[in-house]
Amino acid sequence: MKIISYNVNGIRAAMTKGFVSWLQEENPDIVCIQELKAEVEQVDLSEIFALGYEVYWHSAQKKGYSGVAIFSKIRPNNVSVGCGIDKYDAEGRVLRADYDGFSVMSVYMPSGSSGDERQAFKMDWLGDFQNYINALKIEFPNLVIAGDYNICHKAIDIHNPKGNANSSGFLPEEREWMDGFVSRGFVDSFRAINTEPHHYSWWSYRAGARGKNLGWRIDYQMVSEALAEKIQHASILPDVKHSDHCPIVLILNS
Repeated sequence: MKIISYNVNGIRAAMTKGFVSWLQEENPDIVCIQELKAEVEQVDLSEIFALGYEVYWHSAQKKGYSGVAIFSKIRPNNVSVGCGIDKYDAEGRVLRADYDGFSVMSVYMPSGSSGDERQAFKMDWLGDFQNYINALKIEFPNLVIAGDYNICHKAIDIHNPKGNANSSGFLPEEREWMDGFVSRGFVDSFRAINTEPHHYSWWSYRAGARGKNLGWRIDYQMVSEALAEKIQHASILPDVKHSDHCPIVLILNS
């Protein structure tokens, strides 16, 4: 079971840069997309359908903003849109597909980098999302929560931890939340496989950051502890360049 998560920073823009050809070559079973920046009717999905994917979509109410999707070659038993909290669901941040024995979520967590108001919104989200997951995993214990978390968990996950100590995405309270999230029964699939530094999933467009690999690892596929023994492979694909993020890969044994 191959699952890819990818913040495409605009699905229409990514598709003009060869996204569909890459998807055909990579051939995942399930794809979790974040930052669609489009309504489903604005996108020609015929090539996606032709690859054998069913498409599930959750747009933000604000045009050209946020949004998540799941492309799946396996028909889910159920698809759940949103997390049931209006202020987050209006921004198109959560989509879940339930399969036999496991569920996959595509999640786009808020950024706080634009200022204090959005940072406060982000901190509210983190508390509310944790409560939502605590309740959800009682009914759906085998979860893959894939997406852009907008947080670097540890110093190894960011190119300049000292210089970014006061930056949104690496604040002590955000990292503490990640500690708590993991301690409540989740495994960072990439770090379960790879403990080496200099692996990132997002780079600023400024100052040639990507070419210098001055990045942040803010995209994750967190899996329930019960699924951890099924992790066969996890990787980051930094050479795939349809976005300022890159795709991340998880392969689970069936």
